[in-house]
Amino acid sequence: MQRILIVEDSATMRSLLASTLEDLDAAVKITEASSGFEALRCLPREEYDLVVTDINMPDINGLELVSFLKNNDAYSKIPLVIVSTEGSDRDREKGLELGADAYLVKPFDPEVLRQVARDLLADESGAE
Repeated sequence: MQRILIVEDSATMRSLLASTLEDLDAAVKITEASSGFEALRCLPREEYDLVVTDINMPDINGLELVSFLKNNDAYSKIPLVIVSTEGSDRDREKGLELGADAYLVKPFDPEVLRQVARDLLADESGAE
C-alpha cells in the first residue's frame, strides 16, 4: 500500500484531491492535513510515498513545506507535487527550484494528477 499526504487548507479541494488520488490503479492510503503545520505533525507518524501540497495556506505555506522536506534527510526523498492557483512562470519555477517534482495549476485535470502520481510512485517504488 502506498501512502499519500495531501496538504490543503480548503476542505473541498482536499476532498477533490483525495477522491482523484483514490482512483489510482494501486492501493493507496490517503492522509489529509489542513495546513503546513498539521502536515509537519503527520510526517513523523508514518512514512509517505508522495506529498501533494497547495501553496497558499495559513501558518506554513506550501513552498516553506517543500523547502523543509527537501532540506531534511528524513523526508528529502519523498516526491512532492504542488497543486496551486498560483500559475505564473515565476511561481512554477520557484516551486520546482525548491524541490517539487511537479507543479499543477488549479483547476487541474484529474487524469493529469493521477498520471503524475503514478509516475512518481512508480519511481519511488523502483528506487527502494
